[in-house]
Amino acid sequence: VIADMDQMLRRLIGENIELVTRLAPDLARVKADRNQLEQVMMNLLINARDAMPQGGRLILETGNTEWDEAYCLQHRGARPGSYAMLAVSDTGVGMDAETRARIFEPFFTTKEKGKGTGLGLATVYGIVKQYGGYIWVYSEPGQGSTFKIYLPQVEAVREAEALAEAAAGAPSGSETVLLVEDEEGVRKLSRQFLEQSGYTVLEASDPAAALWLAEQHPGRIDLLVTDVMMSQMGGREVAERLTQVRPEIKVLFVSGHTDDVVLRQGILDGGAAFLQKPFSRDALARKVREVLDTTPVH
Repeated sequence: VIADMDQMLRRLIGENIELVTRLAPDLARVKADRNQLEQVMMNLLINARDAMPQGGRLILETGNTEWDEAYCLQHRGARPGSYAMLAVSDTGVGMDAETRARIFEPFFTTKEKGKGTGLGLATVYGIVKQYGGYIWVYSEPGQGSTFKIYLPQVEAVREAEALAEAAAGAPSGSETVLLVEDEEGVRKLSRQFLEQSGYTVLEASDPAAALWLAEQHPGRIDLLVTDVMMSQMGGREVAERLTQVRPEIKVLFVSGHTDDVVLRQGILDGGAAFLQKPFSRDALARKVREVLDTTPVH
């Protein structure tokens, strides 16, 4: 659907917005009406375009993802299973928490009178829910927005891959990890995942607490796992300050935004280790092990 709409989408967003597509070649099938999926795409792109009046960059990505029981316990309404994911990211004005909480309400709009009906995102939400899917939003003022849509995969599409992954098992370790995350639900889930993989976890709800913990902890801290965008201080600044006093520490950044967005906005550099939310226990375990087993890049 996205490939077939490419030319129309480029005309829709205009010449001052760069459109980038990153489409997974092995994307699993979903059962949905093509016309309704086109409607979803149109509404999301129009909102992204309107959020970038001075131009910018719009990224469309697709991929496959797995949700396990532990992950779903921390995300109300989510069900374990295999999903096909569509992410629509922009480098626009972003949204505050109050706006994010209302964007799917019918007739709610932040646009000027006559510029929008407030039905676009409500329509998207209705279509996604109709097919048993989910839509999550990551956004901060001035940092752009990422909309992620998850639709259930048609059964038996990736059975062989899933069996191979289960047989391999998730890697584990015994190192000490400093976890910095300002969203309580994500922080608790991440800590649970890390401890189940054998790690000792120091938990901080904000950058100031993280710096205090790092100063007070008597032993070695092997890895910093930090959200990229937080209200007090960005994850990059936290990492820079910690590596000055603890040069042995390695760093893994996480964000609901895609890696393309955080790299293009200069929030991270190309050498930074990055994991995109939402992630499963296995995905976090594998990434943590990968970072711990490589030479740190600061």
